[in-house]
Amino acid sequence: MTVLVAGSSGLIGTALVERLVTRGPVVRLVRTGTAGAGQIRWDPAVGTIDAEALEAVGPIDAVVNLAGVGIADRRWSPERKRLIVESRTRATRLLAETLAGWPVAPPVLINASAVGYYGLRGDEVLTEESPSGSGFLADVCRQWEAATAPAADAGIRTVLLRTGIVLSGSGGVLQRQLPVFRLGLGGRIGSGAQYRSWITLEDEVGAIVHCLTDGSVSGPVNATAPHPATDADLATAIGVTLHRPTALRVPSGALRLILGSEMAHELVLGGQRVLPGVLGVRGYRFRHPELAEAVDSVLNPPG
Repeated sequence: MTVLVAGSSGLIGTALVERLVTRGPVVRLVRTGTAGAGQIRWDPAVGTIDAEALEAVGPIDAVVNLAGVGIADRRWSPERKRLIVESRTRATRLLAETLAGWPVAPPVLINASAVGYYGLRGDEVLTEESPSGSGFLADVCRQWEAATAPAADAGIRTVLLRTGIVLSGSGGVLQRQLPVFRLGLGGRIGSGAQYRSWITLEDEVGAIVHCLTDGSVSGPVNATAPHPATDADLATAIGVTLHRPTALRVPSGALRLILGSEMAHELVLGGQRVLPGVLGVRGYRFRHPELAEAVDSVLNPPG
């Protein structure tokens, strides 16, 4: 299986490529520098892609699009919010239109999305059938998913992978929290009652591979573990694994001052209780379904 991957340099993309190269050739779309072996240049900001290089690769069996700037990397200024939206919609639309125009289109496109699609819904149980919510992140996800339409309209099996918080010791939210927890200064954020729909990096990659190979999977797919937990539960699990106390609390007001009210509210003070309905029905077996074991496996990997 030859797989074309966009966004291959991020946390998920790096791990995915490592898994895919054991199964067949991987071609990476790159934006900077000179394209080397197995790489093709593109620039979604201006709408260009090296079509000749793509044709030279030969038949592509699958495409995975993970492209987009980090949502939590910087404070949400108006310019940053614009970049968050455009980095996703432009890349996705360019890729979807390119695939739709190929003489022999690849059978499947896996396109990243996020559980932010559902908005902030308290403890309401959410599945792929739940409607979209309100807020900036929900709007981002709606536009992001809509940009895949040219591919779906061309008959390409299109999967919209709505990912939760990815647990990894080498990047992402958990990795940024570790120094504080190791000092014994970690704890719940705000009330701690907000739900965190999480998934380990290993299962995120496993879910993508499952969607690539199961031809019956299409449309929205929640990439979350089957047991979402509260923020307080997550803090406790980290503390237990690190053998550190978690009695402290991060005040909501401090987060609003640091991040801004909107970013603090949507990213850390609110949450979603999302279940992986499609993955469950389609027989995906989670390596890490329970939070305590998942955190331990991430922070104390075997070997």
